[in-house]
Amino acid sequence: MALADHLRELRNRVVKSVLAIVVFTAVAAVYHKQLTDLLLNPLPKCGTNGLTTDGQKCGVISTIGLLTPFTLALKVSLTAGVVAATPVWLYQLWAFVAPGLHKHERKYSVSFLAAGIPLFLAGAALAYLVLPATARMLISFAPTEAVPIMPAEDYLDVVTRMVLVFGGAFELPLLLVMLNFVGVLTGKRLLGWWRGMVMGITVFAAFATPSADPLSMLALAAPIWALYFVAVAIALVNDRRRARNNPDADLDDEEASHLDLSVEGVAAGEAVEASAAPEAPAPVPAARREQMDDIT
Repeated sequence: MALADHLRELRNRVVKSVLAIVVFTAVAAVYHKQLTDLLLNPLPKCGTNGLTTDGQKCGVISTIGLLTPFTLALKVSLTAGVVAATPVWLYQLWAFVAPGLHKHERKYSVSFLAAGIPLFLAGAALAYLVLPATARMLISFAPTEAVPIMPAEDYLDVVTRMVLVFGGAFELPLLLVMLNFVGVLTGKRLLGWWRGMVMGITVFAAFATPSADPLSMLALAAPIWALYFVAVAIALVNDRRRARNNPDADLDDEEASHLDLSVEGVAAGEAVEASAAPEAPAPVPAARREQMDDIT
């Protein structure tokens, strides 16, 4: 395909993904109040004395401005639309890449697509489960005499960021497996990176979680650690399978492949009949010989 055709194909895939998100957003807009209540449930509820039932501080959700309720409903609906349309836009991404893959790579990509959807949704669900502890930790920093009043749009921004970050982080092990299956990374190399990967995942989890609560950080880091080692195990098994089919699969670019130096027998030659003797060439005339001597 020409470059213009690729751009046209990309445009069509993006339009289909956006349309799917718009449709799911429209459906979610009908139930935006129920979705908003679902997102606000993790916040500690305030009692009559301004504290929770177990004596901890609580937060009061507020909406400031005339357009804030509409903006709030739009954000909730859009977030729900993006999450609900995950199978559609992941499929469109795969459909754009699939024509450039070999048959066996296309088979693997379908499996990756099937695994990527539940991984993203699992990360989003984990973000919702971690949200109560995160909210309590952040509210605990408020002064003793102060009443935490939280704008609803700010709270939903934190929720949206956590859902997208947790869902995207769960795709990292799948990306490593994809790189191994296409031959970019080996399982041995991934295993050698385990210290740096564990440290990197921990640092990422510390920045991704909005609170300073170590439990929230570990709630994100621990599943990614486990998924990383699962990805390493899958890569090692795939490398072993590849080595059985191709003994040169684990060689570096600077290493020479194995050469077969065994000697094979040569088949007997075929008999060739002698052809008739060629005719003698005609003599060169004397005048021609003199011209050739002059030229010489």
